[in-house]
Amino acid sequence: MSIDVHNETEVAVDELELVACARYVLGQMRVHPQAELAITLVDEPAMETLHVQWMDLPGPTDVMSFPMDELRPGPQGSTSEPGLLGDVVLCPTVAATQAAQAGHATEEELLLLTTHGILHLLGYDHAEPEEEKEMFELQRQLLLTFLATRGRTV
Repeated sequence: MSIDVHNETEVAVDELELVACARYVLGQMRVHPQAELAITLVDEPAMETLHVQWMDLPGPTDVMSFPMDELRPGPQGSTSEPGLLGDVVLCPTVAATQAAQAGHATEEELLLLTTHGILHLLGYDHAEPEEEKEMFELQRQLLLTFLATRGRTV
């Protein structure tokens, strides 16, 4: 599985932990081992530009996802087709603000946002209450089990 991280900010981020989280989530979602994912960290002005351009919403946001080949989770006992999963774009300074408000570490917020972004790339959404319930429960389960594999809890 090819996972590239590009940190275009001055913020120090544990890129190996982001890759480990992404690899775990993709494995649990049965994404083909030859799939490709890019994770880019940007500053607030760059994120605001993307947010306005693609969502027509003002201000920076925490995470945005840009799917490429519209891959979906593999069926039970199999994997998805190989292909380009897409890009997850994170804003570490927005994540830091959210983490402080939630009472946990910025790194944990970035792992949560990475998981969230990957689920969007795999076709999950939270526009409707049922979709939100499904996506957020899956996101919670994936993050908690990933952290448990690292000997950590939230």
